[in-house]
Amino acid sequence: MKLLVATRSSHKIAEIRDILAGVPDLNLVDLDEARVPRSPAEDDLEPHDTFEENAISKARYYHALTGLPTVADDSGLEVEALGGAPGVQSKRFAPWDGADGLERDLANNRHLLSKLRGLPPEARGARYVCAAALIESGRSPLVFRGEAPGRIVDEPRGNGGFGYDAHVLDLESGGTYAELPPEAKNARSHRGRAFGALANTLRMRST
Repeated sequence: MKLLVATRSSHKIAEIRDILAGVPDLNLVDLDEARVPRSPAEDDLEPHDTFEENAISKARYYHALTGLPTVADDSGLEVEALGGAPGVQSKRFAPWDGADGLERDLANNRHLLSKLRGLPPEARGARYVCAAALIESGRSPLVFRGEAPGRIVDEPRGNGGFGYDAHVLDLESGGTYAELPPEAKNARSHRGRAFGALANTLRMRST
C-alpha cells in the first residue's frame, strides 16, 4: 500500500515514519515525493474548531490532488489554566508575521509562558492531542485520536522534539517530551498513540 503523509513538517514526517515502520508492505511517501507543490490554499486547510475536522480537511484536500490514500493529522497543546488554549491554534498561538520554523516555535513558547506566569506547578496541567485522519477512495474517513497528559515547565529541557516539547513534562518519566529518546516518545506521545492506532488498523488489513 502506498500512503501519502500529508504534512510539510520534516519533524512530523520523521516521527510518523518511525511509528509506522512495522506495518508490512507499507510504502510511505511525503508531499515532495508525490510532487505536490506548495500552494496558498494550504494556509486555509485548518478552519475548524476540532482537531478531527481539521485533519479530515487536510487529508481530503491532498487525496483529491493525488488520488493516493492519504493520512493527515492536526495536533496541539491544551492547557487547563487557559481553558484548553492554544488547542487547534497551537501553531499560530503567538502574534507572528515570519516564516514557520524554530523562531515561530520559540515565539509560541514565550507567549505560552507569559500567559502562565506566576501559576504554581499544580495549576499548569496540560495535554497534547493528535487526530490522524485516513482518507481512501470508496471508504468513509477513519480518524484516530491520541492524547498525552503533561505539565508546563518554565525552563526548556532537552534537545529533541519540536514545538512545545521542551516545556511539556511527561508525567510518567519526569522528563520533558524533548528529553525523551525517540522510541520512548513515540510510545507515549499524542502522535505516537494516534498513529499507533492507525498502524494497528493497517496491520489487521494486511493479515
